[in-house]
Amino acid sequence: MQIKNKTFLVTGGASGLGEATVRYLVGQGANAIIADLNEEAGNKLANEFSENTIFAKCDITSEEAVQAAIEAGVAKFSSLNGSINCAGIVVVQKLLDREGNPADLAKFSKGIEINLVGTFNVARLVAAQIVKQQTDEEDKGIIINTASIAAFDGQVGQGSYSASKSGVVGLNLPLARELARYGIRIMTIAPGVFATPMMASLPEAARTSLEASVPYPKRLGQPNEFAKLVGQIIENAYLNAEVIRIDGAIRMA
Repeated sequence: MQIKNKTFLVTGGASGLGEATVRYLVGQGANAIIADLNEEAGNKLANEFSENTIFAKCDITSEEAVQAAIEAGVAKFSSLNGSINCAGIVVVQKLLDREGNPADLAKFSKGIEINLVGTFNVARLVAAQIVKQQTDEEDKGIIINTASIAAFDGQVGQGSYSASKSGVVGLNLPLARELARYGIRIMTIAPGVFATPMMASLPEAARTSLEASVPYPKRLGQPNEFAKLVGQIIENAYLNAEVIRIDGAIRMA
């Protein structure tokens, strides 16, 4: 699939990996639906690329909100060719606290609901829209989900986050097999440690430690490197049902 003149829904598109993805795709001639809860940042980005973008305030766990974002994009750009699902949250929570009390189940469930159920919600609605369009193109659509290296190398306190991202990885193959008949591909990217607003919120010592743990290049990943991988996946039609780590060879102990 060529990127130019195609339309993509980017969840979490107002900042971090999502923003970088929007900037990259628009730079390659695509249209982008910026779906995010952050209205100020989302509208600012959309105004920067007014002809090729539209902002939609969106909670990815809401069927109504995601469907409204899709419909707004189709109304402006005529069709939808895929989605890059970057929206998610990090839940830090141990199974037991220092006093031996059990974790808050609601907090655990929130991570699963947003990261896993939200991803599934977006995928199902985007796929339905692409199928409905009935184009003659062989490569009709692409859905790229975002997991994490935590799906494979979960750390203490990452129970909810690791489980939710493992679930995203688990969706990859069954969804790809199901959607193959429609010419829709499913791919998943598992990023390592990236220079995002979330990472910037960590203490400097923590960031330095994470950088040092990356074998090569010994630094945090840059969001535009994630975005470039998105572009390569979109344009390579033989990539399907694969999970790609982009992590500088880091393997968390």
